[in-house]
Amino acid sequence: MLARPGLSLCILSSFLLAAPNCRADDEAPQTPTASNWLVGAMALSQPEYEGSDRRIVKLRPLWAYQWGRFRISTSRAGGVMNFASDPQGPGASALLLSSDQFRLGAALRFDSGRTSGDSEHLKGLPDVKRTLRGRFFASWKLAERWDLSGNISQDLLGRRGGAVGSVDLGYHQRVTERTEWSASVGASLASAQNMRTYFGVTPEQSVASGLPAFSPGAGARDVYGGLGFTTALTPRWILFGNAGVSRLVGDAAASPLTQQRSSFSAGVGLAYRCCRW
Repeated sequence: MLARPGLSLCILSSFLLAAPNCRADDEAPQTPTASNWLVGAMALSQPEYEGSDRRIVKLRPLWAYQWGRFRISTSRAGGVMNFASDPQGPGASALLLSSDQFRLGAALRFDSGRTSGDSEHLKGLPDVKRTLRGRFFASWKLAERWDLSGNISQDLLGRRGGAVGSVDLGYHQRVTERTEWSASVGASLASAQNMRTYFGVTPEQSVASGLPAFSPGAGARDVYGGLGFTTALTPRWILFGNAGVSRLVGDAAASPLTQQRSSFSAGVGLAYRCCRW
């Protein structure tokens, strides 16, 4: 059974407030008052929505601010800050435990949902409302360059976002002192509520949209892999990019909303970061 939103938020807040003093980056120890920030932008090519056969290109701003074990950031900014694999992800996050081998933390972030006007294929379907998600994450350093990470997130406002979890295996290597490349593979799973919201079609929605009714269950959602690079053009200016492929599986692949099971995304960006590098 999924946790009640109010209870989940209380538990998550308690962990954030009670988290022990720890390091936010194993490669560069910081004091609790050390702060770092980043601003930049990224051009990204991706499908209109998960399962769409049409693509969009957008320019996305990036920013992040880190103070000791606490961070607030946009999507993709954390990895650029740390020059390494980043289990914390976007939103407001805190490391609860951190060592050379293991990290555990919690985070809050806004999920923008989905707008039916984003695609012709979604006409007649309701928008997926914006919501607040609570997330727990953990990562293990398997070897010098290998990391295993996992996370689970829950819609805390009861807006039909459900729960989503993923497991990732990552590899990263410094080519030079200023350049690093990375590779990862992973898989995600989702609750029945999340699957129904993003891939389901109720009988009423079927009448409005013309799509056949479909009620997916909980299970695997997709598998994916990607490559990325980060390089310091100067001690402050960072060039970065990534490319990835994913494939919907199970009920997500069988949904009438899915026009194309496999998808590709790619992006490149430039950022300025300060001040410990």
